[in-house]
Amino acid sequence: MKKIFTAIVFAVALVAATPAHAINWGIKGGYNITNMSFSSDVIKDDNKTGFFIGPTVKFAIPLVGLGFDAAAFYDQRDAEMNDKTISQKSINIPVNLRYNIGLGSIASVYFAAGPQFSFNIGNKNYGLENSNSFKFKDSNLSVNLGAGVSLISHLEIGFCYNIAMGKTGEASWTDAASQLYKKDAKSNAWQVSAAYYF
Repeated sequence: MKKIFTAIVFAVALVAATPAHAINWGIKGGYNITNMSFSSDVIKDDNKTGFFIGPTVKFAIPLVGLGFDAAAFYDQRDAEMNDKTISQKSINIPVNLRYNIGLGSIASVYFAAGPQFSFNIGNKNYGLENSNSFKFKDSNLSVNLGAGVSLISHLEIGFCYNIAMGKTGEASWTDAASQLYKKDAKSNAWQVSAAYYF
C-alpha cells in the first residue's frame, strides 16, 4: 500500500509542476485480448476479449519529447475455464513514461512504458466443475509496454501489452484421493485503445 501511495503522490507532484498548457485531459477506451496462463496444465483456458474505459491525462516536458500519462480505467477481462467464463473486473491505474517523435503538426508517434496498479472490484471466487475453483487476488501490479500515434492534437490510437508481475489469481482442485492442489495464474493482455483529448 505504501508503494501505491508513493506512486500516486509522485504522479500528482509531476502534474502540479507541469505548465497548464502542457496538460491534456481526455477519455480513453479499448479492447483487451486476455491470455491467462497457469503453472500447471490441469485447468485449461482460452483467450477471451474484454474492454476498458475511463478518464486519462497526459503531459509533456517542453522541448525534449518526454512526458507522462496516467488514467483510471474500469477494466473487464474474461477467460474461459473448463467451459465456464470467469470475469476479472477491476479499477486500473496506469502511470506511463512517454517519448514522442513529432511528424509535423498533424501527427506524432509515441512509445510508452510504466507500472499499472489494479484493484479487484468484481467477483473474486468462482466455483468450477469437478471440484475445481478459482480465486482472483484483491490487487496486483503489472507493467505496460506500448506505442501509438497522435493525430491532430486530439485523437490518439495505441496498442499495449500488459504483463502481470506475480500471480493474478489461484486455481485449486481436489483429486480422486481428496488431496488439495493449488496453482498460480497470471493474466496478461494485449490492448488496443482510442483516446480523445479535449
